[in-house]
Amino acid sequence: METESEPYVRLASLRQLHQVMADMNTARSLADTLQTVADGVVNALGYEMACVNLVRPDGDLVVAAFSGNSAAEALITGRVGSRDSWLRRLNMGEQWGDLVFIPHTEGWVLDDDDVPQWYTDGPAPRFEDEWHPSDRLFAPMYTPGVQGGSSGELLGVISVDRPRNGRRPGAWGREALQMYAFQAAIAISNARLRANMQRALVRLEREQQALRASEESFRQAFEYAPSGMAIAEMGGDQHGRILRTNDALCRLLGRPASAMRRYSFSDLVHPEDIGTLLRTSAEGGRAELRLGRRDGSYVWVSLRNSVVADAADGPRFLLTHVEEIEERKRRELQLAHRASHDSLTGLPNSAELRSRLSARLCRRQAQAGELESLDAAYGHPAFDAPTAHGFDFAPGAEAYDGFDHHVHTVAPEDGHDDGAKGLAVLFCDLDGFKSINDRFGHNAGDTVLIEVARRLSRGVRDGDTVARLGGDEFVILADGLGKADAQDLAVRLRNEIIQPIRAEGRAVRVGASFGIGWAHCGMTADEVLKSADERMYVEKRSRPKQHRRAG
Repeated sequence: METESEPYVRLASLRQLHQVMADMNTARSLADTLQTVADGVVNALGYEMACVNLVRPDGDLVVAAFSGNSAAEALITGRVGSRDSWLRRLNMGEQWGDLVFIPHTEGWVLDDDDVPQWYTDGPAPRFEDEWHPSDRLFAPMYTPGVQGGSSGELLGVISVDRPRNGRRPGAWGREALQMYAFQAAIAISNARLRANMQRALVRLEREQQALRASEESFRQAFEYAPSGMAIAEMGGDQHGRILRTNDALCRLLGRPASAMRRYSFSDLVHPEDIGTLLRTSAEGGRAELRLGRRDGSYVWVSLRNSVVADAADGPRFLLTHVEEIEERKRRELQLAHRASHDSLTGLPNSAELRSRLSARLCRRQAQAGELESLDAAYGHPAFDAPTAHGFDFAPGAEAYDGFDHHVHTVAPEDGHDDGAKGLAVLFCDLDGFKSINDRFGHNAGDTVLIEVARRLSRGVRDGDTVARLGGDEFVILADGLGKADAQDLAVRLRNEIIQPIRAEGRAVRVGASFGIGWAHCGMTADEVLKSADERMYVEKRSRPKQHRRAG
């Protein structure tokens, strides 16, 4: 834009300036915007050369665009000047509004700094406002919207050289350059924003592509996993509801996927395993439990939960891995059964008998003050005087131990039948069994033991325990019996045992002697068994030898 007589400015010049500003704001990229800024200074503002120095992230300024001289452009484009050197330039010279003019009389001190520059030669000025080749004019660009210009963040600097009319710009030329720098700052900020948005969009698209790929990988891993997989809701009213299952889990349970979505795992788990499931669901982790099949049977599975969390809402889903362990569990149960049961008769063995008996007994010692508080709580004496083994209870009484919620086992009182009921321990020893082994061999003896075990098991109630203590000795634990009940039971079992038994092609007979003991808390399992054993021998000696086998 040629300097014109002021305040007269040709309308064509304003139109040209307006078009250049429009071009700046429609450029497609930051590089295009910067080049449009440099070209606009040359084409619209009447300078022969223009350079756009852009602030980099590290604070220094790089020559990002050049216009007007191809040789100068090739020499300095891409070169960097330090921020300190640029600030020194912007803080010296004459302030023309937001512009900075450094006349040739002062600029010589800048010749050796690190700011990239283009030197031109020319004669000394002949009149006061003539442009000298060493004059410097800078138009700083600051963040838009900041009043007072230089108080904002520096975005870059437009440097110009050699006005076409050879004169320093007047008021209109300065105002036009200042206005142009302000609009250039807006255009550069917008271009940077667009570039940042484009980079963000590209990054987002890449992340979405990665997410889609990850989701597809998860879907395939989920759907085609050889073991069962399920996704269930976590928390809220629908906690545990199954949202999705894979084919392996559907096949394992014999249920279609559409039907599985009507259930939660608590609907499918065996009633005895519901506590295990709830603990596993709440904490995540692993558990072994039984799940129901469509046909009503149950299958042992290893269930492993992983909590899928949302960054904003916390835990959202449970990813459940279900692996069938039926065969392993069957072997474990077989091993456990073998360890606790007699291999010949299938009855609980001596160790299992003592375990079951000990589970019903306690050996907690109470202090006198505790007894008094229990007496007060229940309104009657719950205990007789302490014994060496704990406490003997009043006949028929059940005493509550406030420490472990154990209901004490009591025994009917010796000497009379007062209707009290307790845990009866019947010790059974076969009479005449040794002679069968000696006469007919151990195979016949084994057959007799197996048949006696069957008859004893058939003759007791559900929940009673029949165990083989060893050799020809058996023990029956029968809870909730009075003295008469226990004696009747012993008679019935003896009558069953003395019936002929077919062994090795012949009928053989054995008798049985029973001793009835009573378990109560304060005793050990061995003490209870010893007591019943002693009573059995008393009963055996009290009967004539010739009558023992016949009962």
